[in-house]
Amino acid sequence: MSDDEDVIYVRKQKTLHYGSLEEQERSRLATVGPPGADSDGEGTSSSVVQPAETGHVNISDEYMELEEEMNRDRQALLEEFERRKRARQINVSTDDGEVKKNLRQLGEPICLFGEGPADRRSRLRDMLAKLGEDAIKKKQEEEEERIQQEKDQESTWYHEGPDSLRISRSWIASYSLPRAKNRLEEARREQNQPEATRTAHRQELQKNLQAMSIFCSQIGDTRPISYCQFSPDSKMLATASWSGLCKLWNIPNCDLVRTLQGHNCNVGAIVWHPHAMESESERVCALASCAVDGSVKLWNMESSDPLADVEGHAPHRVSRIAFHPSGRFLGTCCFDSSWRLWDLEQGEEVLHQEGHAKPVYCMAFQTDGSVCATGGLDAFGRVWDLRTGRCIMFMEGHLKSIYGIDFSPDGYHIATGSEDNTCKIWDLRRRTCLYTIPAHMNLVSEVKYQRAGGQFIVTSSYDNSAKVWSNKTWQPLRTLSGHDGKVMCVDIAPDSQFIATASYDRTFKLWAPE
Repeated sequence: MSDDEDVIYVRKQKTLHYGSLEEQERSRLATVGPPGADSDGEGTSSSVVQPAETGHVNISDEYMELEEEMNRDRQALLEEFERRKRARQINVSTDDGEVKKNLRQLGEPICLFGEGPADRRSRLRDMLAKLGEDAIKKKQEEEEERIQQEKDQESTWYHEGPDSLRISRSWIASYSLPRAKNRLEEARREQNQPEATRTAHRQELQKNLQAMSIFCSQIGDTRPISYCQFSPDSKMLATASWSGLCKLWNIPNCDLVRTLQGHNCNVGAIVWHPHAMESESERVCALASCAVDGSVKLWNMESSDPLADVEGHAPHRVSRIAFHPSGRFLGTCCFDSSWRLWDLEQGEEVLHQEGHAKPVYCMAFQTDGSVCATGGLDAFGRVWDLRTGRCIMFMEGHLKSIYGIDFSPDGYHIATGSEDNTCKIWDLRRRTCLYTIPAHMNLVSEVKYQRAGGQFIVTSSYDNSAKVWSNKTWQPLRTLSGHDGKVMCVDIAPDSQFIATASYDRTFKLWAPE
């Protein structure tokens, strides 16, 4: 192998210097001069300047803030020592169950992986040292306060009413007692009839109901129809629409009689005054309507403009309204979780009743006028005694919001329709639910009893149908199918000749036996 093959070639680097370092140092000293000599007469040695110029010496005036950082570390160590000192002075229970309970109250895991009772006690002691020895007591006080607030929300309380409320309660008592007496006498007379006569009448009614079909279909508005109700004499039908218009139609031809203009947004309901067709004057109040913006308007049969406004609900929505059987009072369901009772003769609010945890959606008065039932979006129903102001029955059983409620003519049965697709029958005397009807495949939007006798009920649903159910046995008698959209409302004519349904498809239909 030759010498050329042993040569290793290395790339030249800028930092490499050739020659003797000793000789370079001698030449540098000879150039600088003897030590201690001044180069400029100001006492500055060139031997000091040259390294500074070459960058070997740091002459910057910037300093690292080491003292502040050291102070922080020192403060953290002192705090840690103080915490450990406090932890040693804290007394912790030796009962492992009590330790777990305290950890749970503090919101900490009661047991960590591989943790024993001693480690758990140490962890609790450290937590108390951080949060304070009274941390558990504070947590208990907060929990007790939260539980007390929940109890306060669940408890029933009453507004202190004006003197007019006392007068109204007395008037309602004197009005309802004779009607209750007449109702009981009528029930006794019906009970004294032969069983064969009652059975024959029931069979004839069920035969007619099973033969129900579409009698008339009418386009009611350009927007969905939200409500419909027959007049007390069964000769007219009132409808409410999301367009803000209310319309009156004659029965059975379904010709438009009058359009009531006054609302500026969706109308939730329109109801007839109980004595609307009895008065000879057309200027008296005949109807009432409510809307989403909280407006409530009264109408007569003479004009298309509202007769008066019932103010006091805005900006809360009013979903449903109902006339007291006497016609003197008007009940309104408000989305501020309350319902109101208005004296129309005095033109004032006599009762502002709370009790539901969520908005009140529907209400109905008993035929006597002594009690009122309300259903709310909290899935509960309540029955109120208007003569005393007490909640005499709490209807608990629905899983979702209640959208429809109605009293039976017998005065002690109540039907409720809910978002849970069921209809429940309640007994006011037993204060319990008698039967649950699995009514529809979608939410039940309305439920109505037959006004004369209460021998059947009708339910409407968002499954595009309405159904007729027999009383007592609760068997389905007829399914009223024909709408292209969800059925928003249903009503039964007082003479039981027709059933009306209002739908999201902007039509209403009349149903009658073939």
